[in-house]
Amino acid sequence: MDQTGQSTSPAFWSTPAVAAALASCDFPTLLDEIRHARGWTQADLATAVGYSQSWVSKVLRRTQPLTIDQVREISRRLGVPLALLRFGDVGGDDPTNRREFSKTVALALLPIPARAEFDETTAPTLTAITGSQRRLDATTPARDLARGVIAHVEMADRRYARTERSPFSADIAAAVSEAAGFAAWLHADMHDIGTARTYYRMAIDRARRAGHDLLTAYMIGSLAAFEIEGNDPDLGLALIDKARGQIEPRAHPTPRAWLASIEALAHASAHRQDREARSTQALLTAERAIEHDRASVPPWPWVFPFDDAKLAGYRALVAVRLNQPSHALAAFAESAASAQPAPKQRAAVMLEVATAVRQGGELSHDTSQVDEAFRLGSDALKIGTAYASERVIQRARRFRREYSGPITPKVRQFDRHLQATLV
Repeated sequence: MDQTGQSTSPAFWSTPAVAAALASCDFPTLLDEIRHARGWTQADLATAVGYSQSWVSKVLRRTQPLTIDQVREISRRLGVPLALLRFGDVGGDDPTNRREFSKTVALALLPIPARAEFDETTAPTLTAITGSQRRLDATTPARDLARGVIAHVEMADRRYARTERSPFSADIAAAVSEAAGFAAWLHADMHDIGTARTYYRMAIDRARRAGHDLLTAYMIGSLAAFEIEGNDPDLGLALIDKARGQIEPRAHPTPRAWLASIEALAHASAHRQDREARSTQALLTAERAIEHDRASVPPWPWVFPFDDAKLAGYRALVAVRLNQPSHALAAFAESAASAQPAPKQRAAVMLEVATAVRQGGELSHDTSQVDEAFRLGSDALKIGTAYASERVIQRARRFRREYSGPITPKVRQFDRHLQATLV
């Protein structure tokens, strides 16, 4: 059959693979794309270009160098527009272009070195991406970050799925766990409860597959805190027990103090008769753990030690739940010694402080304290609205629901701000 000059549709030259081959003067790839497009075998291609099949096979395998005249002749036979290859007919091309094209073709013929799909850099690279996304969370609404974070989690998990027998499988699974944990946090901030739980479960599962007990405990503890905030302290306590089961009996002091503090918050939120005693005992457990942790470096995935300022923050939250405003405000003042939190977290803390101030005003029948509480609440709500944090907005609604006292001008102002988040 006569294949010489067989036409190719104009759209063929703009397909991604062909365009890339033309741009880099990758003539072997271009020949193979033409062969596939026309349904040819290597023998058919050899007949079309006027060379032997073995010669064509060597060209496609990048072991047979080509001269510029051979490229020109083969292009003419196959109907490749010479303008796309940046030179024209014999005698019409610029000598400089001719030399540069020859160099490029020679480079394109070199075999591409094989690279392993996974190596020791894969997990650190995935973790670095998650770290960059976490830094953006401080100044970016969760909904603006979520799509990119979800794409990263899915891509990382696909890579993990292909590493079953790889020596890097455990490290990649841990990287996926971190990414999924951050996706859970973002969806919690958006108050997308079901999706947040899905990503927490994924984070826990991948941490277990990584065989990393501390990471597993961290993700289970994070889920416990999430459920306690969602008004299910009993589930939170059950999850804390599971987290402890991952790291006992020789747990590092940092995770011990962290889990005990979350436990104290769960007990304070449970509304049982012995909740104050149980909360106090858990806080004492955390304090004893801190005493053994002052000089040690916290284990990954904890970045900073669980210090006195962090414990004071939990004491304040517990005191708010126990309706002990004076203790709460004193503990909040002590916790302020630590680094300032990011805006969304600061707004959440401000609402807790506002709750303590409001409780104090209600106990003393001091409307000026109530007004101060609602002023703080309004400031926190503004931050939550600016960063589109449904988590903060939901806390603001809870703050308002818990108040049944006189409607002062500050309360009305807060109500207007709260209504503005809906319309």
